[in-house]
Amino acid sequence: MFPKSGNKLPEGPVYATEIAYAAAVAKALASEVGTSRLATKTVMLWTGASDRSARHWLNGDHGPGGLHLILLARNSPAVMRTVMRLADRQAFELAIELSAARTALIRATAIVEALSSDGEEI
Repeated sequence: MFPKSGNKLPEGPVYATEIAYAAAVAKALASEVGTSRLATKTVMLWTGASDRSARHWLNGDHGPGGLHLILLARNSPAVMRTVMRLADRQAFELAIELSAARTALIRATAIVEALSSDGEEI
């Protein structure tokens, strides 16, 4: 007989479950689009998913799978933050926010320079 080895995964903390995942995505979507019929249509437009799927995600009955989650995160900063939090990657969230702030500062600097191009100080 061969000894049992490698059949069990090491036990450790579980940060997310299917139920917690679905609830977290539903909360993020509700904070951004609400829970109305219009919210369902918005989620459908963002993802190309069916009405039934969008309602399930908004109600927290099920969470979106791969491609739909990516499309939701692309259109919803709240969903993106939730995914980062569930993945225990808050540092990436900070990097995203810093990048957005940097872009806004560069844009504002360009506007100030364009307005002051006639040689006057603002």
